[in-house]
Amino acid sequence: MSQQPPDVFAALGDPTRREVLEQVAARGDATATELAAGLPITRQAVAKHLNVLAGAGLVQPRRAGRETRYAPTPEPLGDAIAWMADLGAQWDARLARLQRSVS
Repeated sequence: MSQQPPDVFAALGDPTRREVLEQVAARGDATATELAAGLPITRQAVAKHLNVLAGAGLVQPRRAGRETRYAPTPEPLGDAIAWMADLGAQWDARLARLQRSVS
């Protein structure tokens, strides 16, 4: 797994960050200024949220002249989903063993 799921979950734990990520994904890429125009928060707040998302690997920053453009990177979400599915399978197996032992 390239990123730890807790990093992804921590980043996605904030509803504003989820909205910022949704907006980046809908646009394909965007700057903090472009995103702030459509959100009820300041450009500086958007930039802080983008930094957290970038730290979790959910967006990839790219310099374009004087601006930084952010593009979504779906791999960490896929990694987190795979981790949850694996954990769920482990719990299913444990519960099945428990069920067999009490039956």
